[in-house]
Amino acid sequence: MSRSASRVIDVPALVEQIRAGRPRGVARGISLIEQGHHTARDVLAGLTERNGHAHVVGLTGAPGVGKSTTTNAIVRELRSRGRVVGVLAVDPSSPFSGGALLGDRIRMEEHATDAGVFLRSMASRGHLGGVAAATTQAVRVMEAAGCDVVLIETVGVGQSEVEVVALADTTVVLLAPGLGDGIQAAKAGILEIGDVFVVNKADRDGADNTVRDLRHMIQMSDRSEPGLWRPPVLKATALSSDGLEAVVDAVADHRIWLERTGALAERRRDRTRAEVLALALAAMADELEHDHARLDAAVSSVVEGSADASSAAADLVERFRRAREGSPGLAPQADPRR
Repeated sequence: MSRSASRVIDVPALVEQIRAGRPRGVARGISLIEQGHHTARDVLAGLTERNGHAHVVGLTGAPGVGKSTTTNAIVRELRSRGRVVGVLAVDPSSPFSGGALLGDRIRMEEHATDAGVFLRSMASRGHLGGVAAATTQAVRVMEAAGCDVVLIETVGVGQSEVEVVALADTTVVLLAPGLGDGIQAAKAGILEIGDVFVVNKADRDGADNTVRDLRHMIQMSDRSEPGLWRPPVLKATALSSDGLEAVVDAVADHRIWLERTGALAERRRDRTRAEVLALALAAMADELEHDHARLDAAVSSVVEGSADASSAAADLVERFRRAREGSPGLAPQADPRR
């Protein structure tokens, strides 16, 4: 057993470090979550009273629109307003180590020594939707550390990035002129999930056309109905921070609208429901995978043609349910040596 694996985690001390906003404690807490460490649940349980404080903002867009540069500029603007900011930059996974490639951390180096900014790169680890599976719980850690705003910057994977809307209170969609983003927005469902649209690199030719096209598509959609939030379409040049003040103002306005209409509570309830369901499914999958005899039998039945995959999966779930009927909690995991 490695030295790190055998190290005892002092959960109460770690919880206090996170609540005190100590970067090392925040980093350690998120690492335990990413690793699926058995103490992560206890750490999160100690932080529940601070849930819901931060404004969670997702930033998404196709590759090449300048997400990292824009995130960096937004952090700078938020800090000028005295906000404590957390950044979860979901990077592509290394094909060798499985870790994040850390490109966003390099671009945000100017904030590395700022005690009011918590930066964390997380590996997508192949998770669909451009976001890491542990992102929601990492947000909870940053909330507990005192962050007023948590920015989630997703992997630039195109159409599947719409999943970020399930994690954020406000979703900022970045586009750039000359990349065919108008068509991509309509095709990918981006038009439906964006709360604020930002045409970045607005100093390039075609920026005004992109803004016009987006506004026209919003006008033609059902999002223009009275009482609904009508997403603003803004121009910005993140490299020089031009237009970023208006972007941050629009994000703040959306938070006010969410609170006034009750939509914030509804979004957060949906997000929590998805989180609880995902954790429950992951726990069940982990237990089934450790029950080697039962899983191998199901696999063999499919390979040999005596059952189809759907029937084999349904049988596993049914066996899982019957094994726990009448039990006050989950039964111990099956011995992996079986």
